[in-house]
Amino acid sequence: MPNRLDLPAGFRWGAATAAYQIEGAVDEDGRGPSVWDTFSARPGAVRDGHTGAIACDHYHRYPEDIALMRDLGLDGYRFSIAWPRVLPTGAGKVNEAGLAFYDRLVDALLGAGITPLPTLFHWDLPQALEDAGGWLNRDTAHHFADYTAIVTDRLGDRVPTWITLNEPFVHTVFGYALGTHAPGRTLMFEALPAAHHQLLAHGLAATVLHERGLEVMLSNNLTPVWPASSSPEDAAAAEAYDALHNRLFTDPVLLGRYPDLSALGVPDDIYGAVHPGDLDLIHTPRLDGLGVNYYNPTRIAAPTSPGLPFDLVDIPEAPHTAFGWPVVPDGLRQLLAHLGKVYGEALPPITITENGCSVDESTTPDHPRIDFLATHLDALAEAIAEGADVRGYYTWSLLDNYEWAEGYHQRFGLVHVDFETQRRTPKASYAWYRELIVAHRARRGG
Repeated sequence: MPNRLDLPAGFRWGAATAAYQIEGAVDEDGRGPSVWDTFSARPGAVRDGHTGAIACDHYHRYPEDIALMRDLGLDGYRFSIAWPRVLPTGAGKVNEAGLAFYDRLVDALLGAGITPLPTLFHWDLPQALEDAGGWLNRDTAHHFADYTAIVTDRLGDRVPTWITLNEPFVHTVFGYALGTHAPGRTLMFEALPAAHHQLLAHGLAATVLHERGLEVMLSNNLTPVWPASSSPEDAAAAEAYDALHNRLFTDPVLLGRYPDLSALGVPDDIYGAVHPGDLDLIHTPRLDGLGVNYYNPTRIAAPTSPGLPFDLVDIPEAPHTAFGWPVVPDGLRQLLAHLGKVYGEALPPITITENGCSVDESTTPDHPRIDFLATHLDALAEAIAEGADVRGYYTWSLLDNYEWAEGYHQRFGLVHVDFETQRRTPKASYAWYRELIVAHRARRGG
């Protein structure tokens, strides 16, 4: 059976972060407010009232963080660009100081031999655009395309590959349907126009990127969906959930159509959001790579009460992370095999753009994170041996950071951050990952 050292020669090793989770400096150098600045200031919205105002202070400490990446031996670093740092109101006048920060960051990464992999949108929508309707407003997609042009005109000479969106499923469901993330709307299925407008934004931005000779990726949180039993009712519920979580955000990009959403009670035009020609705009710019963020599978049962057409069921036989997520490494292999079966030749090369776990370090050493990474990389090697075209792996996360509605209570980092002093301390998993990268290169080359 293949193991993590059998990953292909030239396989790219990386780590990932996101702007609002690490940068801080939310009021500096002309940055405008984002929906997360507004949401985190709302009483009760975030655990213990934590905000990303300082976070890891990466805005000032990025040279130290790049030194950690270089020591780790990373090929690539996935980060996100804060839209409100570049365009404080989401459109209009460019904030030169914001662009200059990313100029410095990109140059410093390249100087350390690390390839930048930027994400253009990782949930921090400028508040001014949210005030105008946010992702429920079709205009936001066109503003995103303009923002993409501004950023890539500045950085595209040094950055070959770009991720348009991070996890539109999570942003739509938690931010617009359930209200547990910014911007805190509770629209249930009527939030789905926000999903369509994000996909439209991807298509428009992909056209901008291809016009500049740049490669385009999209990263989504994908999950294998397991029926709770062999009953037809559980199977139908699982199919409905798969359509919502996975296929809603992948079929339009790869196949040029939406999945059947009738089991969700959602009309074909997604409450009027889908206009003639939209799916061509979403699908026609080819996807050069698919980013897969994998954390766990999802078990689904038939609904036991009115409302949703499915129930989410725990997986008690699996160990769980400090976040309460089940740890099922083989779920990654299953997911990659399923993507190949569903999309066939339409599936572009894959990069694992997030994979990692939260550990309660107050009571537990770092060993569960090492076990998590090792077993998932073994599953990934098995998937590749079975035919999956996976080119790289970016663990989440480089640093302990601001974990959205959980504030600073969940630690995903290879590097411990003391949020009072900002002291960085590499963990045992950092040393393990570094040794793995060295061993893989020695065995496979690259």
